[in-house]
Amino acid sequence: METVVLLGCLDTKGDEYAFVRDLLTRAGIKVVVVDTGVLGPPTFTPDIARGEVAAAAGHDIARLAAGSGAVAVDAMATGAAEIVRRQWARGDCDGALALGGTGGTSIAARAFNVLPIGVPKVIVSTAVVTGNAASYVGHSDLVLFPAITDIAGVNRISTPILSNAAAAVIGMVRNRPPEFDASRTAVVASMFGVTTTGVTAARRRLTEMGYEVIVFHQTGVGGQTMERLIEEGHFGGVLDVTTHELVDRLVGGVFRAGDERLTTAGRLGLPQVVSLGALDMVNFHGPETVPDQFAGRRILEHNPAVTVVRTEPDEAAKLGATVAERLSAATGPVSLFLPLRGMSAYGVEGAPFHDPTADAAMFDAIRSSVAANVELVELDLAINDSRFTEAMAERLHSYLESP
Repeated sequence: METVVLLGCLDTKGDEYAFVRDLLTRAGIKVVVVDTGVLGPPTFTPDIARGEVAAAAGHDIARLAAGSGAVAVDAMATGAAEIVRRQWARGDCDGALALGGTGGTSIAARAFNVLPIGVPKVIVSTAVVTGNAASYVGHSDLVLFPAITDIAGVNRISTPILSNAAAAVIGMVRNRPPEFDASRTAVVASMFGVTTTGVTAARRRLTEMGYEVIVFHQTGVGGQTMERLIEEGHFGGVLDVTTHELVDRLVGGVFRAGDERLTTAGRLGLPQVVSLGALDMVNFHGPETVPDQFAGRRILEHNPAVTVVRTEPDEAAKLGATVAERLSAATGPVSLFLPLRGMSAYGVEGAPFHDPTADAAMFDAIRSSVAANVELVELDLAINDSRFTEAMAERLHSYLESP
């Protein structure tokens, strides 16, 4: 029997949780109810009481109830994450569901994000329309259902919303994904719109050689998710063509990588072949979001949602040093490919961001600081030239074929 962890505050939202619990139970789902409330008594008896949740975070529930609300939310989120982790470890969690406002969504999101990608996780939340959804989803596959109303009663508006969410979770936990060829070695690749042509050529070549290629869009969250899955051991090798999130981290753009970007594969000793894709631009949203400090710089509207700013030589040099430093720390085989004719579709000769001086500053910084363990490959080609990225693919293949 499939098991769903139903997690949330049974003091303020007990009726709603009882309604959803009954929907799941009538569908033949085993439900483990976890109470994360800290105010009044629960409306019904949970399977895992709030005291156990607090204790999992090293707190006493009575003290949390008497103290700061912010402290209580943080503690219950920590404890809930530990409870969900335990349920998953013992094989008693096929999916997870929660209902909440901003506080309940915060608790449930942190708890559910400990589950591996692919395990169904759903929150019916009033916070979806606040524009802050990314802070809850993070680099997981969490699904947020707009609650429409507050989670405050089972009525003609909330009933179909809650029923749809329950039905979605039931379908998810009973779904069996199609089989795939697990015998193929999986490799990860990084891509952005301005490197799509090159990465597509590399992906095609790697696929021809028998690999399963999984591509991540480098929008900050994409790079963080990629690093997380590398950490979890899903991949045999890394084709990191597009490292541009490091620019936004350095200069202040919106697609910022986490601190671990370009470090995980090296720390784990995985074979990696890396390039400098889109390190020639900083990313913002609409043109009106570009800070005043970039006035006078080359600015291009990539699409209505993304505006890019050309990096300057001093920024390029710092980025080159960062790439060199992170790859030099690698414990496994690593190559760094320099595209001497341009790092993006906008950086080639005749394109808006063509800047040989800035490019040279990055290349020189890399040459002067990269360690001997990094194989430096310089090609008089642009990053979107299929010959460039296919050469990267061939190098990764040579690493993976080596005993």
